[in-house]
Amino acid sequence: MERIDVYPTRQIAGFPVRVGTPFPFGATLVPGGVNFSVFSRYATACTLVLFNKDESAALAEIPFPEDFRIGNVFCMIVFGLEVEKLEYGFRMDGPCSPHEGHRFDYRHILLDPYAKAISGRDTWAENNDPANPYQFRGRLVFDDFDWEGDRPLETPIEDLVIYEMHVRGFTRHPSSAVKHPGTFAALREKIPYLKELGINCVELMPICEFDELEYQERLNPETGVPLVNYWGYSSVGFFAPKSGFAATGKFGMQVDEFKTLVKELHRNGIEIILDVVFNHTAEGDERGATISFRGIDNKTYYMLTPDGRYLNFSGTGNTMNCNNPIVRSMVIDCLRHWAAQYHIDGFRFDLASILGRDQDGHPLRNPPLLETMAYDPVLAKCKLIAEAWDAGGLYQVGSFPAYGRWAEWNGKYRDTLRRFLKSDYGQTHDLAARLLGSPDLYANRGPGASINFITCHDGFTLNDLFSYNDKHNLANGEQNNDGANDNYSWNCGCEGPSDDPAIRVLRRRLVKNALTLLMVSQGVPMILMGDEIAHTKYGNNNTYCHDNTLNWFDWTLLDTNSSLFQFFQRLIAFRHLHPVLRSQTHLQHRDYVGSGYPDISWHGTQAWKPEWQEYIRTLAFMLCGKHSRGGTLPDDYLYVAANAHWETHRFEMPALPAGMYWYLFVDTAADETPEPGYERLLRDQRYYQLSPRTVLVLVGK
Repeated sequence: MERIDVYPTRQIAGFPVRVGTPFPFGATLVPGGVNFSVFSRYATACTLVLFNKDESAALAEIPFPEDFRIGNVFCMIVFGLEVEKLEYGFRMDGPCSPHEGHRFDYRHILLDPYAKAISGRDTWAENNDPANPYQFRGRLVFDDFDWEGDRPLETPIEDLVIYEMHVRGFTRHPSSAVKHPGTFAALREKIPYLKELGINCVELMPICEFDELEYQERLNPETGVPLVNYWGYSSVGFFAPKSGFAATGKFGMQVDEFKTLVKELHRNGIEIILDVVFNHTAEGDERGATISFRGIDNKTYYMLTPDGRYLNFSGTGNTMNCNNPIVRSMVIDCLRHWAAQYHIDGFRFDLASILGRDQDGHPLRNPPLLETMAYDPVLAKCKLIAEAWDAGGLYQVGSFPAYGRWAEWNGKYRDTLRRFLKSDYGQTHDLAARLLGSPDLYANRGPGASINFITCHDGFTLNDLFSYNDKHNLANGEQNNDGANDNYSWNCGCEGPSDDPAIRVLRRRLVKNALTLLMVSQGVPMILMGDEIAHTKYGNNNTYCHDNTLNWFDWTLLDTNSSLFQFFQRLIAFRHLHPVLRSQTHLQHRDYVGSGYPDISWHGTQAWKPEWQEYIRTLAFMLCGKHSRGGTLPDDYLYVAANAHWETHRFEMPALPAGMYWYLFVDTAADETPEPGYERLLRDQRYYQLSPRTVLVLVGK
């Protein structure tokens, strides 16, 4: 006997329907039909608009009867739909009074905020038809993917080496030699490269649906080519993987293609972190497009001034009202969706300080959204990483509300390391704290809270950090006014490319110095895609709008800069080999295992005599391997000496226990670095002459 609830109760616009269920929001397959559910507190009426895929004219418009509204949720089951080719949206009626925060306009067809797949940008930078009444269309997703037993890897965070990357940029260059450049499928082809480099975690720049043609009316003033929203920090839909990043997007298979990528990454021991952007949307300010949230319930979803204007803590025109209970629930639902349906290992939150502001923009002492994320049962094993600042001036590095869960992009690590590397005055004391995993910032969280980086997508590449004093962003069409001015960079005496052999040698050494210090720091290292092959953006430190070689990984540089790639590879392998570099708790500067040495000791050019004066540009430390992982996983002793001075210094190494000797792993002034485990025994076990601007790593065994 069939259940009574599969039967419709009436017909509207030629379709059999019945009252739906308010949860879950979005479009959900139910026996015989589809349940559509959408929230709006202030709308007076809602109409479901149905399309067949690729057809501009609507298949049907079905108004929600008044008795199909439960509380503030419009919900209806529609029967007899061809779900494989169905696309859908909503019209909302209500007050249009911007000064009161309401911007309802029944003429707009609106995207479901909970749409799990979105069509309209099925192929990158195509299908932009201004006459199309509904540019971005919700689609149904079918839960029939075979995960073959896959699950998130749950690698301890301190064991990660994170590789920040852009899906399209990684394989779009003609030299990538992949079948479908710029796609999830192409990235899957390059997994062997990531393994060869030693990466065990990729952090993908935004892969949720966004509009790459958002800036198409702006031109590159140098070439006349239209600019694009390349980076994707301007979400259209939070639940849907970007169709234009999928080789199969034109067939509506982007969900399965992305899931296949996740499964293959996991199969190869690589975690995946998504860069998510809940602080604002692609709708911009009052001059922007009405795509979804603005037309569904503007006053709920956005932070507004008393007269209805958009507060702008994101720097992009609007700010999501994240601690409104409805918006907070949407964010949690979204993260649960990616964690449960896509097996995502963690999330990096763009401009995360916004997530801790109230509806008026004031920072909250106990932000409900951040607390909910930290204690959510579905997200319990996911890494949560905050970019702990926003464009409104709220800077929370070291003070972000953590609840014992949150890690942070450590901007202070970046700035201190950059300043030390270019020999700025008075950096050694701060440098010591950063090398320790910033216990001054994360005393109660441990070094795993510190995501250490020197470069990221936002700013200079590592090559450019030592090739340019100033940003060169004219190609962005903003008169060089965009992008950061405080880069702490140094051009080594020549702005841009140089044929001077001495400058070229110095630049390469500084790049190696940066990576070496990053890999011997407590905390979690993150490197930027392309730094391992000396990728340059020619001094542009804000390439958000360029779909060209400024952002594309040039695979020919693997041959050109093979020695640098090998250096990266061996430094990463060295970190993986030595657990003493990956402490789970802050080092204590004492001997608690009876080795005769503290877990960490600081040194100057003389052993056991660190020099902390402001004018000093040298620093050394030793890690006692007997204390590795609290004494549970014994390791070698490691000695690191950093000379950021422009003069040679002789370093006295601390004496090792009887029967142990110092072996040379890294001297960044040398041409070769051995494979980890094959270090060369030092002839002089007491002193080492360290060249100007050079870093040394020794292994005691």
